[in-house]
Amino acid sequence: MLNKQLLTVAVVSILCCAAVQVDGAKPAKGGGGNHIQRGIQLAQEKHFDAAADEFGKAIKDNPKDPRGYANRGTAYRQAARTAIAAGDSEGASTRYQAALADFAKYIEVAPKDASGYTEHGQTLSELKQYDAALADFNKALEMKPDDLNTVKFRGFAEIGLNQWDKAVADFSAVIQKKPDDLQSYDRRALAYRSSKNYDAAIADYTFLITKNPNDMEATTKRGYTYSLAQQYENAIADYQAVLKVNPQDNATFQRLQYAQSMLAAKNASPSPTPPIASPTPEEEKRLIDKISPLYIGIGVVALLIIAVIVRLVTRGKAEPSSHRIR
Repeated sequence: MLNKQLLTVAVVSILCCAAVQVDGAKPAKGGGGNHIQRGIQLAQEKHFDAAADEFGKAIKDNPKDPRGYANRGTAYRQAARTAIAAGDSEGASTRYQAALADFAKYIEVAPKDASGYTEHGQTLSELKQYDAALADFNKALEMKPDDLNTVKFRGFAEIGLNQWDKAVADFSAVIQKKPDDLQSYDRRALAYRSSKNYDAAIADYTFLITKNPNDMEATTKRGYTYSLAQQYENAIADYQAVLKVNPQDNATFQRLQYAQSMLAAKNASPSPTPPIASPTPEEEKRLIDKISPLYIGIGVVALLIIAVIVRLVTRGKAEPSSHRIR
């Protein structure tokens, strides 16, 4: 459940950034301006396929304007997300490929515009092609090093590649410039938790909860992190807080049961038996010295006396008959 929620948060942020690209378009020189404006309006109304058609008409009127490709690519990508939400994986794939083609054309027409690489990389990242996406983000940052959106998108790709330390560095860079970027705290917390830096992850989740005490998602994630850190009492408190708000949250209820069982097992564990200490060399020497010739002689005499007594007791008793053939 947590992974699905985290993915949703990332996609929403990307969509908002993409909307800026569409809304920010200006009438293109050389024609197509009316189609661009119409496409923007349709995109705002969430008619993404229709918007893409309008942007296509603008491209036909002015094929050298990179904004037509950028806007149509954004519309296709948003339409792909809509298709995913509707369970249309084939439709989503077709639209994603169309978006990639448009962003590639955007780069071709405007090779010095860092945004083309960012948009292309963003689309690849949504397709989980993280290595290729990372190359695009790095190229964009070579051209525009202070673009925090690109740094943030690169952090998403690094999480996809399990590059936790790099992701922490990128989200920390964003937080340093934008200390109220709550999503970057959430993503950094995931990277910290995945690298088993539980204290740092808990600190980020606590910050999110401080900013919004009703953020049950952050509370659930903090409880999960507490559980991983074997701080079961704290995990139980977080899970109970979530269940108080949503008693039907079965996943959290199961996590609560797990934390409670682990805490009970931890408290019931007997104290370990102290190991038996091996004798020191001095103690071994004293033991050896005690085995003197005198003690050996006494032992031999005792054995002889026992043998004589046994012989006297058994004398005169009948021997068992032999079963050998004579």
